[in-house]
Amino acid sequence: MRFHDPCKPTAAPCRYRSGAFVFWNQDPVTLAQKQRVALRSGFLGIDSLGWSTLAIVTEATEVERRAVVARLAVQLLERFGAPDMEAARAAAEEEVAFAASLCDHPAQTLLAVQRSIEDGEVRERFRTLKPREATADADRLHAHARAFTFHEVEGDDEPAEEVDLLGLMGTNRVTGDRR
Repeated sequence: MRFHDPCKPTAAPCRYRSGAFVFWNQDPVTLAQKQRVALRSGFLGIDSLGWSTLAIVTEATEVERRAVVARLAVQLLERFGAPDMEAARAAAEEEVAFAASLCDHPAQTLLAVQRSIEDGEVRERFRTLKPREATADADRLHAHARAFTFHEVEGDDEPAEEVDLLGLMGTNRVTGDRR
C-alpha cells in the first residue's frame, strides 16, 4: 500500500514517506519554523519533497512500489548526498518498507505522525484516523456527528504538547489586542 496527500484529491497521488531521515544530524533548535513543523508532524512527498500533515492509505501495485523505490533512490542520491546509487537504493528500499508497514490499515484510512526529540534521537508516533460509526437514529446528513475518532496507543507515554494559539497570532494575552 502507499499513502498520499488527502488535500489534493484531483492530483495524481504523491507518494509520501515518513521523511524523518531529512532531519538526521540536524539540531532542531536551528531549524526554521516550517522545518520545525515538518519535523514535528510531516510526511515527506517523494516527488515534490514537500510536506503533508496527513496521508491516506491507498492500494499500490508491485510495479508502483518499484517505481517509488527508484524515484526515492534518485532523490537520496541527488538531494540528500547518498554516496552512490547502490547505497541510495538500499536506503530507499528500507524507507519504502517502513512506509508500507504503516499502511496495514484499510484503504482511505488517514495517517498522522507526531515526532519528538528524546535523548538526542527522533521518536515517531503514528496515529490512524478512521470514520466514526453511523448513529442509528440520525438522518443521513448527521449520521456521523464527528468525522474521525482518535485512538490512544496503550502503554505509550507521550510528552505533553501545548500550543499557544494567542502567541502564534501575535495577540497580547492580557488585553487580547494584536501586536
